[in-house]
Amino acid sequence: MSIEELDHTADVMLRVRAPTIEALFSEAARGMFQIMYGECEGDSRTVTFTLHAHDLEELVQELLSELLYLSEVQEIVFCKCEVTMVGMSLTATATGIPFNPAQHRAGREIKGISFSGLTIVKEHESYGMDVIFDV
Repeated sequence: MSIEELDHTADVMLRVRAPTIEALFSEAARGMFQIMYGECEGDSRTVTFTLHAHDLEELVQELLSELLYLSEVQEIVFCKCEVTMVGMSLTATATGIPFNPAQHRAGREIKGISFSGLTIVKEHESYGMDVIFDV
C-alpha cells in the first residue's frame, strides 16, 4: 500500500494504491488525515457508520466527506479507518484520538473532497486512485 502526494496547482492531490478496494478506501482516509494532522496513533475514540452509493468513486467521496464531517463535529483526529464492503455499500469503523489544538494544528485544512479527476482503476494485482482535496 502506498500514498503519494502529487503536484497540484491549488489543492492537494494524492495517489493511493492498495491490494483491495477496502484497503484502498482505508488508505485514502489515512492519507487525508495525514494531510490535516500528520502522523497519528491511538484508538480511544471509535465511530462506525454505513454508506451506500451508485459507484465506487461516489462511495469513496462519501466516505471521505463523512470522515471529514465527523472529525470536525466530534473533534476527533482519526488515525485508522477499517472498511468492509458489500456491493455498493460500505461499513466504516474509524478510530482515533481527541483533537488537541497544541498537537494537531500543524497540517493543512481540508474543506472538501473533489469529484474532479477522482478515478479508481484496477492495476494488475492492486487498485489505484487519484483524489483531490480542496484546501
